[in-house]
Amino acid sequence: MAIGNYTDSRLVSRYIDGDETALSILINRHSSRIYSFIFSKVYNRDLTEDIFQDTFVKVIRTLKRGKYNEEGKFLPWVMRIAHNLVIDHFRKENRMPKYEDNNELSIFSILSDNAMSKESSLIQEQIYSDVRMLVEQLPADQHEVLTMRVYKEMSFKDISEQTGVSINTALGRMRYALINLRKLVDKHQLQLSTL
Repeated sequence: MAIGNYTDSRLVSRYIDGDETALSILINRHSSRIYSFIFSKVYNRDLTEDIFQDTFVKVIRTLKRGKYNEEGKFLPWVMRIAHNLVIDHFRKENRMPKYEDNNELSIFSILSDNAMSKESSLIQEQIYSDVRMLVEQLPADQHEVLTMRVYKEMSFKDISEQTGVSINTALGRMRYALINLRKLVDKHQLQLSTL
């Protein structure tokens, strides 16, 4: 089989083993999709070129360090890198609204800002996705209380009645859910504000 017909994962393996041609094939195979994706977010050809190049610099560095473990999902992985670089660009440009962290549910208050520009909504979408991923990692009892309180906007009295636990227990579960969310944010090194 010609190298051009290899799967992405096989090409990644070959590149990691020292075959530079494999990376060229991967870039050529996916460049138009990645370029179009970046351009659809920034609407500027020069900036798109810069972010496109930065994306592949990061791809190369990650592959060379042996940190790639996307199990054959090369394109979604590269798109995620490009997406994060677009967000980083807008953050550096200070084109994002600033959010104050005033404790308790501050990470959720970000999600409800209605005056969103295109750039802010891109970051909001990423934050929402990250928060949802973190919430899914909480223990079941904390997940349940947090979901009812934050997403369903239920009172602690209603949560207590629906779950069959005391209000204090519901409050405690919410408190531990927020503590655990903060730990998960640190563990995954996520930035849930636009500062």
